[in-house]
Amino acid sequence: MEKEKAIFISNCMEKWSGIGYEIKRLSTVNSTLPKFHQWTNGKSVVAGYEITRISHDTRYYFLFIDWHRINNYYLVIYTHNKSTTVAEIRRVEEIDGDLKLVWTYNPLKRDGKNAVRKAYFKQIFGSTTVQIKLPTSKIELEEFFDQLFLLCQRRIKADGIVEVFDFDDIH
Repeated sequence: MEKEKAIFISNCMEKWSGIGYEIKRLSTVNSTLPKFHQWTNGKSVVAGYEITRISHDTRYYFLFIDWHRINNYYLVIYTHNKSTTVAEIRRVEEIDGDLKLVWTYNPLKRDGKNAVRKAYFKQIFGSTTVQIKLPTSKIELEEFFDQLFLLCQRRIKADGIVEVFDFDDIH
């Protein structure tokens, strides 16, 4: 996404005053997040946030970061323990008159079960491609957060579906 869009969303988040989510801005040094994670070291960030969904006690880190150092900003969402990313979203498209983040589920596990993961994700989301309307004001942030948290929860569930069911032993 363009840096200006990342800045706009970040500015909306700064003004959040709702009750469903708690937002803490992460400290930056010279527009970087030192010691956050080895994958973010030295990369330019607009902002980073620790966002907690209070009703579910679920927490993710949202980073607006030049992920590949080519002046193309991503919304990168990390798990609460910073062990890995849940989503790396860069595409912004105008769809039906609204700007939307567009993300496609494409698991890259090396166990031969990615087709099962994709089928499950498609079953619960209706598609492997997810569109989330960008907020145009702080009033729209709660819905934006709701959709991003839902995406994360379903991504994690789809990634782990092969551990829940034994797809190798189906008769």
